[in-house]
Amino acid sequence: MLRVTLTIACLVAACCGPTGLAADAMESAAARGFRILRTRAYLPPDFDQAVFDQLWTNWPAPDRQVARDADLATRRHLTLVHYGLMPDPDAKDPTTVPALGHVSVAGNGWVMNCLTCHAGKVDGRVIPGLPNTHLDLQTLIEDVRRTKLRLFKAPAHLDLVSATLPLSTSRGTTNSVVFGIVLGTYRDKHMTVHLDRRPPRLIHHDMDAPPLWNVRHKSHLYCDAFAPKNPRVLMQFMLLPTNGPEKLKSWEPAFRDILAWIESLRPPKYTGTIDETLARSGRALFRQHCSSCHGTYGTTRQYPQRIVPLEIIGTDPTRLNALTAEHRQWMKTGWLSRYGKDPVVLEPQGYLAPPLDGIWATAPYFHNGSTPTLWHVLHPGQRPVVWTRKNDSFDHKRIGFVTKEFDTVPVSVTTARQRRRYFDTTKQGKSAAGHLFPDKLSESEKRAVLEFLKTL
Repeated sequence: MLRVTLTIACLVAACCGPTGLAADAMESAAARGFRILRTRAYLPPDFDQAVFDQLWTNWPAPDRQVARDADLATRRHLTLVHYGLMPDPDAKDPTTVPALGHVSVAGNGWVMNCLTCHAGKVDGRVIPGLPNTHLDLQTLIEDVRRTKLRLFKAPAHLDLVSATLPLSTSRGTTNSVVFGIVLGTYRDKHMTVHLDRRPPRLIHHDMDAPPLWNVRHKSHLYCDAFAPKNPRVLMQFMLLPTNGPEKLKSWEPAFRDILAWIESLRPPKYTGTIDETLARSGRALFRQHCSSCHGTYGTTRQYPQRIVPLEIIGTDPTRLNALTAEHRQWMKTGWLSRYGKDPVVLEPQGYLAPPLDGIWATAPYFHNGSTPTLWHVLHPGQRPVVWTRKNDSFDHKRIGFVTKEFDTVPVSVTTARQRRRYFDTTKQGKSAAGHLFPDKLSESEKRAVLEFLKTL
């Protein structure tokens, strides 16, 4: 993958003087967008460095003891790993700066941004644009809230919200759709804030973040492709009431650059070995059985951006049902879609068959993250009921997570903190059912298709 880094010119461009302005003009829109993500804060701080350095005191006894005995640098590294925060790959010492996905502001505050969910790690590599499948957002904010109480620090917006609205129930996923519904509730179509409004009945459910490098192939966003692809839609999670309409509108050029950065991303190449003969056989099978939905790849690539009706795809329907008609209409008639100039789909009938570029790196699979490997995608009858990551290793045989599988959540798992490490497909919104099309293939054909998918 093309890894975007902050160059000296980008750092100079962040300054306020004439030299900074000149450097800013020399930047590409994509480089500028990445710099903006890394250096500008669009939300209030979630916590400060002092709180971060005390989070370990909330951990279960064995982990807490390891952290207590460690030096500061090691303890900070352990804290990043504990909550699934990505270390800054450009920092000489990642333990001295905020995690990738957070911006430092005055007073050592950590401000969250898009990269918290959209910068992840696979096979030991941190990659901006990759879904963060390690993130445990609910546990992080719960521990932040407890730590602030002990340190007599004021709560931030997520501390208050997470007390009543779940941020996530499984590690690596978030309740992001509901975040957007709630934030949109308090805005009229012109983005004016109305705090007297109340959210509709909410259907909480976790989503797996999609890889950002596939945005370039789409005209619409999200797994039902209802929202237009434009800079304004990217700003949905900046709609805290403290950000008034004029402030939002002044940020549009910056988010235009952020969209340019997103569309500049390319998928990472597979890090293991590929049986080229088997992959060629898999390419032919994929073209015959899969390309009508997922497109073709190579020099003659085509992507149909096809919505597959729910009754055909058969995957979990909760996401489709959770987004209200009122929310879709609000977007269609309002500022986010340029008052309808950018098309909004009011009644999507199913889910988008996504592009599969870099599919090898993006486990778990399906929109809800219910399926841990590509092998399981190709073997519908053998998808686990409950699974957890065995370790941080990459499964090069099945392509995805190395997992332990269970019929039910183990009886030893007794706390919500522990349960977040287990994906239970019997829960609402977490079904691994559907996408039964691979059942048409023989076992040898499935092996060939799996080998081909490594090449994308």
